Amino acid sequence: MGANSAVLASLIIAERDALLRRVERLVDNPADAEEVVQSMWLKVQSVDDARPILSKRAYLFRLARNLALDFRRSQQRRGRLVDEVQNILTESDDAPGQDRIVDSTQVLERVRAAALALPEPTRTIFRLNRFEGESQQAIAVRLKVSTTTVENHMRRALAALAAARDGRDPES
Repeated sequence: MGANSAVLASLIIAERDALLRRVERLVDNPADAEEVVQSMWLKVQSVDDARPILSKRAYLFRLARNLALDFRRSQQRRGRLVDEVQNILTESDDAPGQDRIVDSTQVLERVRAAALALPEPTRTIFRLNRFEGESQQAIAVRLKVSTTTVENHMRRALAALAAARDGRDPES
């Protein structure tokens, strides 16, 4: 250990409380401040005597500030990394799974078959209302039936399609 290292090490001991207060203001945590001051101890052990340090106290406090800022930046990077990992781990996949796709395809096929199996005029009334956007009154006028008849056909069509969607017998 050189002369600079020895003086700086003894100065760390003498100024420990002031160094801790200064570092704690920068890192906002007493335990982290302790860690920074400990790293200072290790850092001053490697200071050589190649160049004289004129103001050792100022050198020590500048070293404390630099190490505290480095520590804070490191903690911020680590925090961002942890957040990114959390986001990746908790990210939900909105794409349906293979089993859901198969189930949906089967349901769609059942509803399609039920729509094709609707008796006339129920199928025509349903098509005019749901796919061509005609009102029930307009369908009644067009087919020369009452609005109640159109409503009854729509009710039957919707019940049959709902039963097909749910995998039930339309008669139940």
